[in-house]
Amino acid sequence: MMRSITFYGLLVALVVTGLRPAQAQNPFVTSQFTADPTARVFGGRVYVYPSHDIPCGPGRGRIGWFCMEDYHVFSSANLTDWTDHGVIVTQNKVPWVQPDSYNMWAPDCVARNGKYYFYFPSTPRDTTGGKGFRIGVAVADQPTGPFVPQPAPIAGVRGIDPNVFIDRDGQAYLYWSQGNIYGAKLKANMLELAAEPKTLGELPTQGLKEGPYVFERSGTYYLTYPHVANKTERLEYATSTSPLGPFTVKGVVMDESPTGCWTNHHSITQFQNQWYLFYHHNDLSPKFDKNRSIRIDSLTFGPDGTIKKVRPTLRGVGLTNARQKIQLDRYSRLSPRGATIAFLDTANPFRGWQTRLTPGGWVQYNGVDFGPRPPRTAVLRAAAVTGGTVQLRLDNAQGPVLATVAVPKGGWQEIKVPLATYRPGTHALVAALSGSAGVEIDWVSFE
Repeated sequence: MMRSITFYGLLVALVVTGLRPAQAQNPFVTSQFTADPTARVFGGRVYVYPSHDIPCGPGRGRIGWFCMEDYHVFSSANLTDWTDHGVIVTQNKVPWVQPDSYNMWAPDCVARNGKYYFYFPSTPRDTTGGKGFRIGVAVADQPTGPFVPQPAPIAGVRGIDPNVFIDRDGQAYLYWSQGNIYGAKLKANMLELAAEPKTLGELPTQGLKEGPYVFERSGTYYLTYPHVANKTERLEYATSTSPLGPFTVKGVVMDESPTGCWTNHHSITQFQNQWYLFYHHNDLSPKFDKNRSIRIDSLTFGPDGTIKKVRPTLRGVGLTNARQKIQLDRYSRLSPRGATIAFLDTANPFRGWQTRLTPGGWVQYNGVDFGPRPPRTAVLRAAAVTGGTVQLRLDNAQGPVLATVAVPKGGWQEIKVPLATYRPGTHALVAALSGSAGVEIDWVSFE
C-alpha cells in the first residue's frame, strides 16, 4: 500500500483538470475508482450512484481497507456517453456522520413525489446507542442534487447497503444488511420506518450476505445479493410473491471473480426494453481489490422467469461511434495467440490499456457505428519497436480490409491513412497484425 499516496495524487490531478471521460466499455468510469453501483432510470436517462473508493493514506482511513469519503453521480442517455455530475454528498457535510470515518459505503437513490431520496450508510458521530453503521437520507429536487442530508439517520436501522424498492401499489420498502438481510416498510415521507424490520431468513445460512437489491418483474419479486459461498462474493438471487418474502433461493447471477476480487455489489435495471446488470471489479487496481471500478453487462431472463447467468465482459454495452476513440483493449474477442492487453502506464492506471499484437494476433471490437456518412481516413495511435503493419477489417478477421496502416519505428504516434473501402451501419472492427513485427495499439478512430 505504499503506492496509495501516489494513486491519490493522480486522482486529485484528474479531478482538478476536469477529466470526465465518456466510456462505452468496462469499466465505464476510468477517471476515479468507483464501486457498488446503483442504476436508476429518471426521465429517460440512466443515473448511476456508486460509492467512491479512494486510496487510504496517513490520516485518511484505514490502510489496506476500504476508504470512501463522498459520492458522485454519473448519467447517460445511451449507456455509452457518461457525464460525471460531481460530488453530491460528502462525509464532512452530513450532521450525523463522523467526519473522518471514510465509511461512505454503498448507496441508493429513488424518486418519489417530485423529490429524489439518496440513502447511504456511514459511521455515526454518536455511538451511545451502540457501535456500527447507520443509514441516512439526503433529499433533492433533481437526480443530480443538490442533496440536503437529514440531520439524523433513520431510527431503528443499523447496517449497510441500503436499497429502496417502491411497489406498484406505492408502498416503499427499505432493505439493508448486517450479518443478515433485513427489510421493512417505509412511511410515505420516505424518511422513517412504518413497521418493525423483518429478517429475510430464507437465504443461505453460511457465508457473508450483503448488498440487497430488490426489483419486480411480471409479478415476481427478485431479491438479489452478494454471497460468499466459498472465498469471494458471487451474485445470487431469490424470488417471492411478496416484497418481504418468504423468498426461495433460485441461483447465481454472476460467478466469483476469476481474478480473486473479494467483493461484488450490483443493481439490476431495465432501460429501453433491455435489462442490465451494473456491478464492479478491480480493473484499475488489479493488485489491490479495495479500489474498484464499475461495469455494465446485459442481463436476460428465461421463459420461466429465471435469471440467466451473466458472464462479465470488457466490451460492456452500447454502440461506439466510429468517430470516437475506439479502445480495442476493451475487446469482444481476442486471438488465442499473438494478442495481449497491458496498462499503458503501470504507474498511472487511469491512463487505460493498450493492445499488443505479435505474429498471428488480432483483436475484435463489436458494435462500432459507422453511420450513414462515410469517413475518409482511419487514425491509429500506435507504437512499434522495429516498425510494423496493422490491417483494419470489418466484421471478422477475414472480413474486408478498411485500411492498411504502416506503423513507423518508434514510440507512440498517430498515423492517418485513407480508407480502402467503407460500409455504412454497425459492424465489428478487427485489428490484425500483418507481418512478423509487433505493434502496440492505444486506440483507433475514423474521420
